[in-house]
Parts: sequence; C-alpha cells; structure tokens
Amino acid sequence: MILPQTKEREYRFKLALRMGLPIFALILALIFHTLITNYTTLQTSFYIEAILLLVVSIYFIFFLIYRGFDVKITDSVTKTFTREYLYQYLQKEIKHKKDCTLILISIDNLNDINTLYGIKNGDKVLKYVADWIMEYLKKEGIENIPIGHIKGGDFIIGLEGFKDKYSTLLELLYLKSNNLNIDDIEVKISGAITDTSYSKDLNYLIENLFELQNKNKNTKYEEEIINPNELELLVIDAIENKNLLIMSQEVYNNANDVVFRECYVKLKGKNNKIIHPKTYLKVINKLGLGVSFDLMVLEEILKNCIYKENIYAVNILPTSLRNDKFLAKTKELLKEYPHTQVMFVLNEMQYYSYISRYNSIIKSLKNLGVLIAIDRLGAIHTSFLYLRELDIDVVRFDTYYSNSEKLSQNRSIIDGFNVMAHEKGVKTWIKNIEDEATYILAKEMNIDYMEGKYLSEIQNNAN
Repeated sequence: MILPQTKEREYRFKLALRMGLPIFALILALIFHTLITNYTTLQTSFYIEAILLLVVSIYFIFFLIYRGFDVKITDSVTKTFTREYLYQYLQKEIKHKKDCTLILISIDNLNDINTLYGIKNGDKVLKYVADWIMEYLKKEGIENIPIGHIKGGDFIIGLEGFKDKYSTLLELLYLKSNNLNIDDIEVKISGAITDTSYSKDLNYLIENLFELQNKNKNTKYEEEIINPNELELLVIDAIENKNLLIMSQEVYNNANDVVFRECYVKLKGKNNKIIHPKTYLKVINKLGLGVSFDLMVLEEILKNCIYKENIYAVNILPTSLRNDKFLAKTKELLKEYPHTQVMFVLNEMQYYSYISRYNSIIKSLKNLGVLIAIDRLGAIHTSFLYLRELDIDVVRFDTYYSNSEKLSQNRSIIDGFNVMAHEKGVKTWIKNIEDEATYILAKEMNIDYMEGKYLSEIQNNAN
C-alpha cells in the first residue's frame, strides 16, 4: 500500500533538493574557487564566513523541505492523496501501463452525517472509512496502490490490470460495509468499477465511475457501452445533421379520450446507430449543447408532428426554459406554427429559488399557449415545491408508482398529491401503465391523464 504520508515526505524531500541543491552547489563552487585562487592571502574571517554561509544554505534546504513551499499531496482530513495529486499520478500510470482499473468508493450519507452529528464527526467518519478501505485491501494482499479523496465522501483507488480481477473483491467490500457503524453512526457505502478498456482518458474514466454508480443505485437500465470519444462525435454529428428519431405515445383522460401525445427523441448516429436519451443527454450537458438541442427538437416536433391531437408534450431542460435565447426562439417558432400546441415537461433535481422569475417566464409562455408539466412528483422534493409554488398545468407522478402494487401501497400519498393538485387547478398524469389492474386503479384514484403500453403503443414515427 502506498502510504500518502511517506509519499508526501519523499515528494517534499525531492522537490526541496531540486530547489536547494543548485544554490548549495553554487556556494560550494564559489568557496572552492576563492580557496584555489587566493589561498595564500585569505584571512581567518573568510573561513568563518564560509562556514556560516554553508550552515545557512543547509538550513535553507531543510526549510524548503518542511515550510518553504505550498505543494500538498495529501488530504488533511483523510491522509490520502489529494484529488490533484491522485489525478496526476493516475495519468502517469495510465500512460505507462496498458491495463488499469479504477474503483470508486463513496460514503452516500456523508451530508446527513454532517448535518446530524456535526462536521467534526463527519471528518472522523471520512478518516475511519479511508483507513478501513486500506486495511481491507491490505488483508486481500493488495498493496502499493494509490488512493485519493477527490470530493465529499468519494474516494478513488487505482489498480493494475482489468476490472475482472477485482469485481468480486469490490462486491465483498460492499457486503462488509452493510453493518458499518462508527461510534453508533450508520455509514452507507456504494461505489463502481471501470477500467482502461472503456477509455484511456482519465476524465472519461472518472465520469464513467459516477455514471455507473448512479445506474447501480437508481435503475436496472442497461445500455450499449460506447467509447466516450466516439460517443461525443456521434452526438455532435447527429445534432449538426438533425438526425432525430421522433416517436410519440397517446395520453388518455379518464373518459378514455386521447388528449395529447408525449414525444420521445432518439438520435441517429452514423451507420444508423441509435443513441438513447440516457446516453446522449450526458454528452449534451457536458458540451453545453442543451439549449441548441432543445430548440432543434422543438422545431422538428412543430414541423412534423401533425396528428389530430395537436398538443405535444416534450421534455425540455429547465435550464433551457430559463435561457433568454431559448425563450426568444421558442416564441418565434410558436408564432410560426400557431395551430400546434406544446407542453414542456420539466424534471429538475436542484430547486431553483428565484420563483418569481420562474413564474414570470412560465406566464409569458402560457400567454402563447404553452402548457407546463412537472415530472417525478412523489420522488423528487423539488417537484413537490414546484407544484406548490409554480403556476403549472400538469404534474406527472414518478414511474415508481406505475404498477398496481406500488400504486395500491402508496394510495394515501397519491391521493394527497391528487387533492393538492386539483385544488390548485393542476391536472395529474401517470405513465408506464402496462396492465389492466394498474389502469383500473389509476382511474379509480381519479388521476386525470394516463399513458402506457396497455393503452397504446409508441409510434415509431411522429409524422
């Protein structure tokens, strides 16, 4: 196991030598030159001054080692490597070695620990978990490897070889962490593993770790693994050439009438490779293409989605909705296609606190006939706050409730949201209804809009 404290001492020592030795060598050269050329005329004071000069230069080197520079390679709390040094170290390892594996270990409830028990105890948990990870790996015979604290409760470990060698080890670590308590503080651990078969770019590898972690936590969705460099090129090419696959599904009201359609957008890359939203959205956000993409999708839907139901629901990034460029262009498009009405479906994890501005934007869009829907009610706290505070038209329940068992178990929750929404004049909507039992229960609970395979199939084309 690489001990960060030892590594830091070595690093300081080497850096101090690189900085101090040239000065020390220059002083020695000057003294020897003076001795050789003027040794017959030198006075005693010269020898005293030379000794003092040598002592001062030696002191200067030691001063550099301990206090003379600000370079820090270990985290003060966990005593593991800092993010900057870890990344620098890993980039060198990846460059010089063919096969490398990265493991992410996260303390999922660190924020809760800091809130409930105080930051001091949070730091104590961080240090304990870092030591616990290193001790576990040492018992498994894995030593001389880098581990770093990169942010919050997240640690990254670098290993040699491909991930197949370490997958079982990681699973056992998760099992051991199930009952992890530190001074009666419950600690929840999660993580992910990736290797250089995915990419040789460290930034892509780190991003992939967090994406895998989120998928492991929240969904069983599986997607084709595409090299990140290739994925970016595919997404950019599809957007530039407007290679979209727009599909739609009918949404019914309680009287079994179709009231609007929800549009789904996939990208078509080169060689007709289909790129799903969960894959392309991360690239669009990373490249800052959200506004351009949403405007392109909106324009294509307004041009091509011409059914007798002239209302189309489309997912829009909330950040796009609050963007001046998006608003201006949207107003132009809506005036150009006055016979088609759109509903913007918004899904936002972080609460936007400037509610008066948000409502002002929504009001300006509603004056043009736009409907506003908030997604994932009952799962995201932000959705509840927006239902309470925004002037919206529709709320959609999270898909967690989209089966008869979950709907029945959480009936009181859904009923409560239903009453709240209806009192505000807001319609409720549930999707992914795939069987008769769920459909009957949703109607019985007076949910206004329903969507799913039980009611209609997704249409492959929107025109």
